[in-house]
Amino acid sequence: MDSRRPPLAPVFRSLPEYVRHWAETTPDRRAFTFVDHPAPHSRGVHRTLTWRRLDLRMRAMAARLAAEAEPGERVAVLCPQGTDYITAFLGALAAGLVAVPLYPPGLPGQGDRLSAVLADARPAVVVTTGQALAEVRELCEGDGGVKVVAGDQVPDAAAGDWQPRALDAEAVAYLQYTSGSTRTPAGVEITHANVVANARQALAAYGADVHPVTCVGWLPLYHDMGLVLSVAAPVVRGLLSVLMDPVAFLHEPVRWLRLLAAHPRALSAAPNFAYDYCAATVTEAQKADLRLDGVFALINGSEPVRAGTADRFHAAFAAQGLPPETHCPSYGLAEATVFVSAARPWQPLRRFALDRDALATGKALPARPDDPRAVLLTGCGAPAGQRVRIADPVSREALAEGEVGEIWVQGPNVGRGYRNQEPQTLRVFGAVLADVAAGPGKWLRTGDLGTVLDGQLIVTGRLKDLIVVDGRNHYPQDVEATAQDAHPALRRDRLAAFGVPGSAGERVIVVAEHIRAVPLADIDVPALVRAVRAAVSARHGLRLSDVVLVPPGTVPRTSSGKVSRALTRERYLAGAYAAEVAG
Repeated sequence: MDSRRPPLAPVFRSLPEYVRHWAETTPDRRAFTFVDHPAPHSRGVHRTLTWRRLDLRMRAMAARLAAEAEPGERVAVLCPQGTDYITAFLGALAAGLVAVPLYPPGLPGQGDRLSAVLADARPAVVVTTGQALAEVRELCEGDGGVKVVAGDQVPDAAAGDWQPRALDAEAVAYLQYTSGSTRTPAGVEITHANVVANARQALAAYGADVHPVTCVGWLPLYHDMGLVLSVAAPVVRGLLSVLMDPVAFLHEPVRWLRLLAAHPRALSAAPNFAYDYCAATVTEAQKADLRLDGVFALINGSEPVRAGTADRFHAAFAAQGLPPETHCPSYGLAEATVFVSAARPWQPLRRFALDRDALATGKALPARPDDPRAVLLTGCGAPAGQRVRIADPVSREALAEGEVGEIWVQGPNVGRGYRNQEPQTLRVFGAVLADVAAGPGKWLRTGDLGTVLDGQLIVTGRLKDLIVVDGRNHYPQDVEATAQDAHPALRRDRLAAFGVPGSAGERVIVVAEHIRAVPLADIDVPALVRAVRAAVSARHGLRLSDVVLVPPGTVPRTSSGKVSRALTRERYLAGAYAAEVAG
């Protein structure tokens, strides 16, 4: 029987030290449970590791990896989602190696990126499972120097009396590759101190440092939020972490909700689209046996976080007892390990209606919420154990509250830099404010635009994605929100707005997927295009040069599931959508 409240742990330098602590103090408590769904209608098969068992498997993996690689070399983790992934990751850290969280071959649309990351990381060892061993060996056969290990085939006896190395807190623990172009992968160097600090920051932000919670998640473990919330934070606090496969969620989203219902005081995270997806697809029959009144906090960590999504989600499950105050909009990025700021649980969602014209000039001025030209944004709370400044990206001047600029971050969770990319590291991780008194030391330039109002960080968009027409700034996610609301045949959050060069200045393009339920032949495409053009013109004063309707699954996404505007733009310019329906 598990005690609901684990004892407080002292501060250790690394995750393996925390594992060892919990194995010694609470050996029979559950540490990780992976819920497998082997059949379409499966309710789940649970596979659990206690802290004692986790420690044993971590040491067995560490002993095997230490025999294959020298300290500081990279170990790529290409395991399917599950407990083998966790033991491989922790084993690499315990052995003094640098883990590279990735995924097995075969993830749709990510093959080129996987190859590019492996070429950049140059691992000495690749860890997978027997299930994926043949595919991984085929992937690695061109590199004769890399060793492939099936983690689930390493016997417990390999642990012997092996004990974790004394780890330097400032040494690199793992490389978190950011979602970006497949040709220029960027691996953020996250130290042992970084990940422990960020886990503690997240636990404090969401109240899990003082309240007993169960971490429930389906986010992939190669994703920064999935890794920290489902592995690092539970290890630091000694909490139970319950995981499932992302594919199992996408096939049957009610599975996630059932896990939330089954574990009192559940703490979970998902991108914005997941909440809309649940509200739209979970049936009344599936809701019948759900009780969600015990949910502690639901983190919405996608950009942008839409208040309307939170409203739809909580309205859809109000009868199941889901409290609306559980929704916690948050902001973060891989360069800061993951978490930067968060709305605290059990506080009302902070909503801001801002004047669109003023926002285009860099000012966050209030507007009436019912004004059709107002921009509705959601506050992402306050920084979690770190410092945030809003700076002019050109002059590097710190800006006052209500002024829009680049979000800069400083704290013990900020990574060391990009692997083998010194100029980029200096530019991104070594920023200095023009007025040092406003914040001494080096700052992380996030590349995100935002402002601070009433103590809330508000993210307005990505600096590189900004659309500039006739000297006015337009945020692509704002244009996308208008476009997707203009016609019911458009898929929510499956479209991209971007600018391309034109003879008379910047041209604005929208590439959008149509919904799966309606075949293209049944859609009045000219009427859809007219509706989108009219809505964008009325709300933004923009003339769309092109509206391209594409089949479901066509708009490219990053490995973390976000729409890749840069890649969509690149494909548009290359003529990849020439055969699609445009207007």
